[in-house]
Amino acid sequence: MSIQQKARSRCHWLPTLDKSQDTLYLTLADQLAADIAAGKMSPGDKLPPQRLLADALGITLGTVTRAYREAERRGLTEARVGSGTRVRGTQADEPVFHHLSRASAGSIDLSLSIPIPNPIRAEQLAFCLQQIANQPDITRQALAYQPEQGNLIQRETLAEWMTRHQLPVDASELLITEGGQHADYLAMQALIRPGEAVASAALTYPGMIAIARQLGLKHIPVPTDHQGIRPDALERLCQQQKIRLLYVMPEYNNPTGEHMSQARREAIVEIARRHDLLLLEDGIQYVIPSHRGTPFYRLAPERSLYIFSVSKIIEGGLRFGALRAPSNLIPRLSAALRAQCWSVPGLMGTIACQWLSSGNADTLIDWQWTEVSHRQALVKQALSHYETEAHAYGFHAWLKLPEPWRAVDFVAEAARRGVTLIASDPFCVGSHPAPQAVRICVTPPAETAIFETGIQRLATLLQEGPSHAAPLV
Repeated sequence: MSIQQKARSRCHWLPTLDKSQDTLYLTLADQLAADIAAGKMSPGDKLPPQRLLADALGITLGTVTRAYREAERRGLTEARVGSGTRVRGTQADEPVFHHLSRASAGSIDLSLSIPIPNPIRAEQLAFCLQQIANQPDITRQALAYQPEQGNLIQRETLAEWMTRHQLPVDASELLITEGGQHADYLAMQALIRPGEAVASAALTYPGMIAIARQLGLKHIPVPTDHQGIRPDALERLCQQQKIRLLYVMPEYNNPTGEHMSQARREAIVEIARRHDLLLLEDGIQYVIPSHRGTPFYRLAPERSLYIFSVSKIIEGGLRFGALRAPSNLIPRLSAALRAQCWSVPGLMGTIACQWLSSGNADTLIDWQWTEVSHRQALVKQALSHYETEAHAYGFHAWLKLPEPWRAVDFVAEAARRGVTLIASDPFCVGSHPAPQAVRICVTPPAETAIFETGIQRLATLLQEGPSHAAPLV
């Protein structure tokens, strides 16, 4: 039996190809899409290993590799190191990330990066609404259609507040958005074409991963170290292929907690200028100014965009944020926003700006920083014998599990003990292997005592180790 015959006998999916086609890899991806639509391949079905399929079809390994990449770009498949490539199907998948709690009743939720619940938020909101109601002119402006770039008064209020908190911007640089996720999506939709490549840390914010997939972008993972994205790895990737945009979280990466030094930021800017990269900085993980580095838009204003939102400092349901961008990009971003939703709701921005300008937000933020810092200290103390990474004022900690723990087992066992966590899988870009680690969010519990109970349960679980299954025979 020939090599091709042996390979064909082992392949459960064998498309029929016209080898005269110039773009054979596209033909192969098209055939996979057709077989999925016809029900010949179902969600969860595993595709043959690339080399095996190449031998079976009598084509090059490179052709199959390109076809598999194209299928993943289209959302037909999903690749994972160690488990191969599987069909995602044509139906909408369960989201790999979520913004609402999935903790069962009575469980201590340490899974979501949200502001610490506090009754003072409702009190401050009531005050803001009363202030707005007492000013008819402001109410009328809030209820009217807004300019695409956002209400000028709101942009000026936000620019003044950001500048006072050591994030100097001008109102003309800002475009008002419906929160940080909207700003992220808007930037990539307006500035990057389908099929072009964007890059980020290999472990990054799941919302960015979802956006790149939704827009049909090629998402490249960049290796990291304790300071985040490695310049040498980024340089190597830029030499190999054209990357249009680099997504960064320099203050502390979500989920790994890595913080970029000033030297690291400057090295990345140098690479961005050499290879004409746009820099999209996610500033949603807002931290105290004394623990914050120089934002990229101050180092490279001509190519840097900065995302700001009140989601972590006031409340997530107040969908208000801004995208700082170079002046030459504002028209393209404004046009994209106009096509999406005409404009951001004026009332939402009026409430947020009233909250910021009243000084109440500063009081709330100062309390939250103090509480977050205290909770991070509790994590450090309780898990001192284990490898963790966290920012002193960050909303989460990254726990690298000791052997022989696996992340999926740790999350499951923690849930049985009444603690809800998220493992590493949703944060992995493309086929980057998921490390045996979990993200621990310090902010969801309203009471510090409840949070401390959750951390102590995790410490006990780590000390006991995983249950030993019966040996395989």
